[in-house]
This record gives sequence, C-alpha cells and structure tokens, in this order.
Amino acid sequence: MVQLPCVSAPRPLLAVPAGRWRAGVRARSNAAVAGSGRGRGRGRFRAAAARPVATAVQAEQDDSEEEVMVEERYALGGACTVLAGMPAPLGATALHGGVNFAVYSSGASAASLCLFTPDDLKADTVTEEVPLDPLLNRTGNVWHVFIHGDQLHDMLYGYRFDGVFSPERGQYYDVSNVVVDPYAKAVVSRGQYGVPAPGDNCWPQMAGMIPLPYSTFDWQGDLPLRYHQKDLVIYEMHLRGFTKHDSSNTKHPGTYIGAVSKLDHLKELGVNCIELMPCHEFNELEYFSSSSKMNFWGYSTINFFSPMARYSSSGIRDSGRGAINEFKTFVREAHKRGIEVIMDVVFNHTAEGNEKGPILSFRGIDNSTYYMLAPKGEFYNYSGCGNTFNCNHPVVREFIVDCLRYWVTEIHVDGFRFDLASIMTRGCSLWDPVNVYGSPMEGDMITTGTPLVAPPLVDMISNDPILGDVKLIAEAWDAGGLYQVGQFPHWNVWSEWNGKYRDTVRQFIKGTDGFAGAFAECLCGSPQLYQAGGRKPWHSVNFVCAHDGFTLADLVTYNNKYNLSNGEDNRDGENHNLSWNCGEEGEFASLPVRRLRKRQMRNFFVCLMVSQGVPMFYMGDEYGHTKGGNNNTYCHDHYVNYFHWDKKEEQSSDLYRFCRLMTKFRKECESLGLEDFPTSERLQWHGHQPGKPNWSEASRFVAFTMKDETKGEIYVAFNTSHLPVVVGLPERPGFRWEPVVDTGKEAPYDFLTDGMPDRAVTIYQFSHFLNSNLYPMLSYSSIILVLRPDV
Repeated sequence: MVQLPCVSAPRPLLAVPAGRWRAGVRARSNAAVAGSGRGRGRGRFRAAAARPVATAVQAEQDDSEEEVMVEERYALGGACTVLAGMPAPLGATALHGGVNFAVYSSGASAASLCLFTPDDLKADTVTEEVPLDPLLNRTGNVWHVFIHGDQLHDMLYGYRFDGVFSPERGQYYDVSNVVVDPYAKAVVSRGQYGVPAPGDNCWPQMAGMIPLPYSTFDWQGDLPLRYHQKDLVIYEMHLRGFTKHDSSNTKHPGTYIGAVSKLDHLKELGVNCIELMPCHEFNELEYFSSSSKMNFWGYSTINFFSPMARYSSSGIRDSGRGAINEFKTFVREAHKRGIEVIMDVVFNHTAEGNEKGPILSFRGIDNSTYYMLAPKGEFYNYSGCGNTFNCNHPVVREFIVDCLRYWVTEIHVDGFRFDLASIMTRGCSLWDPVNVYGSPMEGDMITTGTPLVAPPLVDMISNDPILGDVKLIAEAWDAGGLYQVGQFPHWNVWSEWNGKYRDTVRQFIKGTDGFAGAFAECLCGSPQLYQAGGRKPWHSVNFVCAHDGFTLADLVTYNNKYNLSNGEDNRDGENHNLSWNCGEEGEFASLPVRRLRKRQMRNFFVCLMVSQGVPMFYMGDEYGHTKGGNNNTYCHDHYVNYFHWDKKEEQSSDLYRFCRLMTKFRKECESLGLEDFPTSERLQWHGHQPGKPNWSEASRFVAFTMKDETKGEIYVAFNTSHLPVVVGLPERPGFRWEPVVDTGKEAPYDFLTDGMPDRAVTIYQFSHFLNSNLYPMLSYSSIILVLRPDV
C-alpha cells in the first residue's frame, strides 16, 4: 500500500475534512464546473493547505486568519468522498483510504473521471461521472482527483475530455468518447479471444482496472536471474501460438498458464531466455470489421502497462487482475527453470492508426504530445502502421520509462526487445532543444524525425538506475528507411538484433560467392560493427530466422513467398528473402532434395551456436515448422502460427535432437561465449589445408580452430560448395581429432554423443582419415571436431 508523501504545494493536494485552507479564495464545486451527477451529495468541509511546515504551523497558530469553506462532494450515492487529489504519480494509485487518479492532458479544457461497474461497461453505460474542477483538480497539465472510500475495488475507470476537435491542428478532444488511461495496469473490454462483443462490435468500450491497496500474488521468493548476456540462448515465442494447437494437450491452451505447462520443453532444449512477442493489451479483432483477418502477432498496442487480458485463462474476470497474476506466474515459473523473460515492446506506434483510426486513449487525451505530427496535423508514419509515437517528447519519454520500470519492478521481467527501435532515436515533433537540454542549441532547429546522436529517451533508459541492469535489445531500423545496425546509440548497454548477420549467413550457407570473409566476421561476433564503438560480441543478437520472414524450414524450401492467404495479393512481406529451395520449390520434393534441406537446416543451427554473440531462434524451428512459404503471417490465428507438439515428437530423434545437443555443446564450450572478440592467441583460420584460409570471391569454405578451456580445442568447418571436399586438419602432436558434429550424416550420427552405443564404431570407420589428419565433407555440410589425447 502506498503511503501519502509529504508535499509542498500552493493548494491542497488531498482535501481533508476538518482541516483548514487559508489560501484566501473559495474553490468551485463539481456542480459549478460541470453540473450535477448521479449519486453526488453535498456537504461542507474544511481543506488543509499543503504548505511549508513552518508556515503551516504559524498559520495554524494564527486563529484570526480567515477560514475558507469548500463544498464537500460525494460519489457512488454518497459512499465515497471526492477530494482534490495529487498530480503524481500518474495513473490510478491505491492510497490509504481510497484511490488517487492523475492523468496528463495539456490541451483539454475540461475533464471528468468516469466510473463503471463491470455490468455497466458491458452495457456501454457510465455508472458515475465525476467532473474535475480546473481549480481544485488540476496542477499544471495534470488532472487529478482522490476518491475517498472503499467502494471502488470492483469498479473500472476511464476519462472524458473536452476541448478543441481540430485534426488539422493535431487535436482530437471529443467529449463523446471515454478514453483509457495510458497508465492503467489492466484494460477490460471483451473477455474471450477472437469473439466480438454483442452486435459484432469489435471495439466495445474499454476501461481500466482500479487497483487494490494490496497484492495477493505469491512470488515465492523469486529473484532476478541476472545472467550475463554472453551466456544467453534466446527463444522468440508467441505466447498464444505456443500452446494453442490441439496437440499441446494443455488445460488452458493459448494462455499464460498453458505456456507454463510447457516450459520444461525449453529447459530441455537448452534455452535460458524467452523473448515474448507482444503481450501488452491489443485488439486481435482490429481488422475483423473489414475482413476475416486477425491481428495475431499483436504489434498494435492499446495500453503498454497492461498484459493482454485474453491471453489469460481468467479473461476479464476480477477486473483483469487475473491476467496480471497469470503473467506473473509465467515469469516466476520460468525463473524457477533458469529461464529469463524478455518482452517485445512496441513503443513506435499504437493501435489508434492515422487520422482515420479510432480514439481509444492517447489520441483523445493529448494527440499532439503522444504522436509525431506535421504542421497541418498529419501523422508521420515512420512505423509503417499509420502513426509514430513521439518518443523523445519529455512527457512521452517519461511515460515510457515509467512503463518499463513497472514491468521490471512489479512483473519481474528481465529485459526488453524494442520493436523498430530506431524511431526512439528520432527528434520529436514540436522539438524544442531548451526543453530537452536545458539551453538553446546553436544552428537551425532540429526538424521532426531527424535521427539524433544522443536521443534523450535512449539516454534516460540507459542511465536509469533500474533499467540499466536489465537486457536492452534494439531492432535497429524502422519503416522510414533509418538503418542503424552497428550504430544504434548504446551507452555500452544496448544490444541489437543483428540483421546483417542474418543476411550474410543466409548468403554464405546457400553457396553465394563473395561472402567468405563477411561470414568469418559473423562467426567472430561482428567486430566490424561493434568493436570500434566499444561494444562486445554479446551486443550482437545473432539470428537467421524470426517471427517475420521465412521459418528455418521454409528458408530451405521456397525461393518465393506465398502470401495470398493474407488478402493483399501477395504484395505484403519481404520480397528478398535470400532463401534457396535446394533445387525444387515447395514441400513435396525428391528424396535427395529433402536430404539436402535437412543438412542446410542443421548448417544454419550450427552457425548460430558456434558464433560469438547471442544466438536467437524462433519458436518451432527446432522441429522444422513450416508456414507454407508465407513470410508474413501476422494475421492468421490457426495452425500456420501454432507450435505443433505432435511434429516435435515425430522429430524427436532428428532435428529437435540435433538442436538440443547443439545448444548443450555451446554451453559446454567456454570459447563459444567469449567476453571479448577472439584474437589470434586462441583463434586460427583454415582452408582446405590447415593455416591457409581462402578469402577470395570464389571461396565457399571457412574453417577455424578455437582453444577452449573445457574442450581443449575445437575445429569447425563449413563447406557450402556443391562439391564434396577432403579437408586437412591441423596437426597437434600427442592429440587426435575426434568428430562430434557432421551435418552430412543422417541422425543420430549427425551428432555423436558420449552415450551412443555405437559411437566408437562410428569413429573407427573414419580412423583412416583421422589418423592422417584428414576428414571428408559432403557438399553443403558443416563439421565440429574436438581435440582428444592420443592414447
């Protein structure tokens, strides 16, 4: 429970009955401001001024000073008293004796707090509206009110604002709308995923949860895991898709609780960090009124503080508190299994879209503050989704930092991946250097959207005492053409999704000439991108596939995208996928092509696990999930986006086994997760012959040895030529090379484990090569050998 702080202000923050207010003026009542409302009574009380202590004491001693009386106001049929409230913190805050409400709006001429019972919300009826007095209930640009009483615990709230409605001036105040508080900790609307409200209403009235002064959730001693980033293996997961398929056999499929029941799969796989696709409140039916498409991925946020209520088994029961507790349970149980949780956050745009979009929250509260606007009110669209969040505006960046802190301190998440993070480096609209830096800047004013060298928001996050200790990962580009991979402002704490790693690895593994040198840099953690700026290999999040684009299986199955089912005539999605179908298009291919595809999937996974930096792979790639060549499945709530647990079991002795063993091998090798970039003291490059690497344009072979504290030394080679080759291995007197991984072999011989019954026989079959320091490699294959004492 939050205790009231001691404050100093020119008028009462909490109007307290039986006190004294000696400010010399009479405050206006609610009725005087906005008329009478249902359930309000009238009385009289004396309000105590919040003044400096010495002055206040002197004033109390001066009985001759005039007392000013303020009309007492009531709500909910007299059960609650309406008081002035405090301007901070923003949002709804449970305090001793009631709830404080505070919301920022710089342009509103009038405001009121709207209270709902759950039944009235369903009926689109405001239970009670509490008008806010601009004299008593406004401090600066913050409207606030304190509702004293214990009748609010099962209720919901929103705000109604009046003011100028002038889109050409960037203002959308509309008194007919009740909007959601950006700081609401849970949002209640529809209760069931994918099901419209009565009347097929996809956008029913929404309202925020009114918090309780206590929490009943049991963290069971949960503490942050605080893994060093170099030790992470990241698994990008869609929470609903993870367990929604019938084969998951979970009691609550597609929910936080359902995902908890499958966390042991990730522990077995060797994953120690989940990167959750968006779990903030969004509307999966936002496209549904005009098409049958769903917003499945969730990159269209309504509220950044609220967990997605329809990912909860409890839905909107208990005013959305069940969703908060279920999300906490997911985090707690992941931590118990040694798995961190990172959230994908979308602070680049919101669900309100462009000028034709709905008024849900930010737009109706202060459109010109929260969005980048052109001089005539048009929305900048650096996100490609209709609007752009005005991230570097002082109010907006404070909002973002408050939100991130909440998820770390209250929900225990371990970090964030920032979608289209380059937008967070762009100058805000109405940019004023005085507001940002405290003094004018020389030269011309910075125009809206200009990339900033030291963006204030990124600076605030980087140096925040709470956020500086969590994982911060940038998707360092945006839809406006700004590409900052290797150049994102970082303060030595930000990592990046390394899109250049993805593109280079795809090119080399499929056998494109001219990429041997660039591929070697990827294996080293991309020093050409990160070393000069003072960053380390683990600032590179390496990936080959992610949620957008081809899956790993589709990357080796399709040359072209097949997105007709998205309803956009195949125009959507990336056209340049750098994929190769291995000779035949589509899933139904000849046996040699299918075998080659298996090798290629393993080659990509080997590359991920032996590269310096942080490996990340997408949900389902461990068993070869296919989306049928669709590389933009944002709008499908069905099998194409669901994890197929039956397929995982079918492949348990094949690709899944290989991936599980490769992640285990990486963790066992100290040299594959270095603190700094490898040097010649432990790394040596090779070609077909030891010590003779080939960096020519025609080279399709890269090999290296790495000294390792646990394995002694490892040899890794990639042959992406269409021809087989016999490679010479480095001589190590007193030692011999022993194969561990060979993607050219069928399972289970693609990965030789110590417990395999016929392991010795398998190695003996290659002894005539190994005794001569040679090893044969198939075309499009990769190998790993370890050094053993020659006994």
